Amino acid sequence: MPLLARTILTPLHIDVRRGAVADLAAILVDGRISAGGDVAVVVGPGQGEQIAELIRPSLRSADVFTVAGGTLDAADDLGAKLRNRSYDAVVGIGGGKTIDVAKYAATRRGLPMVTVATGLANDGIASPVASLITDGIKGSYGVHIPIAVIVDLDFVEAGPERHNRAGIGDVISNISALADWELARQVRGEPVDGLAASLARMGAEAVLAHQGDMGDDAFVTVLAEALISSGLAMAACGTSRPSSGGCHEIMHAVDALYPGTASHGELAGLGALFCTFLRGDERRFAEMSACLARHGLPRLPADVRLTDDQFVEAVQFAPATRPDRYTILEHLAMSPTETRERLADYAGALRDLG
Repeated sequence: MPLLARTILTPLHIDVRRGAVADLAAILVDGRISAGGDVAVVVGPGQGEQIAELIRPSLRSADVFTVAGGTLDAADDLGAKLRNRSYDAVVGIGGGKTIDVAKYAATRRGLPMVTVATGLANDGIASPVASLITDGIKGSYGVHIPIAVIVDLDFVEAGPERHNRAGIGDVISNISALADWELARQVRGEPVDGLAASLARMGAEAVLAHQGDMGDDAFVTVLAEALISSGLAMAACGTSRPSSGGCHEIMHAVDALYPGTASHGELAGLGALFCTFLRGDERRFAEMSACLARHGLPRLPADVRLTDDQFVEAVQFAPATRPDRYTILEHLAMSPTETRERLADYAGALRDLG
């Protein structure tokens, strides 16, 4: 992945709480983002349209655009529409696909972006990456991070629980990604950004240790803040390294070979647990396994409807998804037979944990 945009290191405004959307209109016209509400509001189907209707009376000069699909074509089409008028900012309201389309279009137009997240499925809330589909394949594109991030817990609660729980897998995968980054430093002399690593680790450790669940506002707030910190970690160092290692290589491989298998966060968590086992880190393996099990997230290929042979194929293909990365997968360079044997050992270790 090319170096990511580093124009903005931290958002001007971060708000994670119930009722946060009620203050959105005031934030947009407080002078830091827009003097008169000349903004382009980008929504997806569902809750995004509901929020847009809530703020429309206060932002009479705003235009609302509906996007769907999370494709590069949709982002380019939105960018073309943004050229028809002068806007102060772009406001993306909705889930990950909508946010990524808005981030990409805003960056290409040189406009500041405000994220209003209605779900917690992954760390795209505040990351300098837009994941967009082109020709059936999901690609990653460097973008500017949002200048404001709003997460209203009321709207998060109203969304699909499985969708939000997936964000837990994405956050704790940072533990594995950081271990891969340190491995690359030891073996290849790759520099590690301490600030970025700290931001990524802080959120992951908080989620890993918290005993709450998605019905607990305190836990959901920790999860939302962890996802935001993960995005800021990537912005701090200009690369996705602090949040993407062998875990995400496996995720991308499954997406490529068996599209529609499971969500980004579910696959990232599964990949992180397997990579942690390969690393021989028994303490971390037990902690991560317990967290994934507690939240009902997948730990075995069968949990995402993959056979062992399919998972082995994905692990073999995984390094090709990020040729510039050095992770535990590249380090071990396992053959298909070795991967199958390690997978059997992995399943046995999970049984031993209970």
